[in-house]
Amino acid sequence: MFLQTKFENTLTGLKFKKNKLENIGRRQLAYSILNHNKGHYAIFQIEGPADAAIELESKLKYDTSVIRHLLLKVDSPSLEDSLLMVESREAKKSPQEDAQTREKPKVTPASPKEETKDKAPSKSEESKEGE
Repeated sequence: MFLQTKFENTLTGLKFKKNKLENIGRRQLAYSILNHNKGHYAIFQIEGPADAAIELESKLKYDTSVIRHLLLKVDSPSLEDSLLMVESREAKKSPQEDAQTREKPKVTPASPKEETKDKAPSKSEESKEGE
C-alpha cells in the first residue's frame, strides 16, 4: 500500500487526475523478473497533460520498487472492471464456494451392522444360537 500512496502523490504533483483505481493485489508473475516471482498489480486510469506523461514515465522507469509498468493513451476510458480484476474476484470466490459446499451435510448410507439386524439370521448364526 505504501507504493500505491507514493504513486498517487507523484500523480498529484504532476497534475494528473485519478479517474479509477483497480487494486488487483498480489499475483504470480508469468515469468521471473529480477528474481521476483510475485508482484502487486494495480491499474490506474488517469488524466493529465501529455508532457507530464513523459516525466511520469521516467519516474516509473527509475523507481526500484516498480518492476514493470505500462502507460497507454486511450480515446475513451472505460469505467467497467478490467478482465484481470474480474478474474481475480472469481479466483477469490472459488475457495469460498468450495467451503460452503463442504459444510452441507452429506447423507450417509446405513452401516452394514444395521442391515444385518433387519435380516433373518443365516444358517451359521442359527447353529451358533442353537448350541
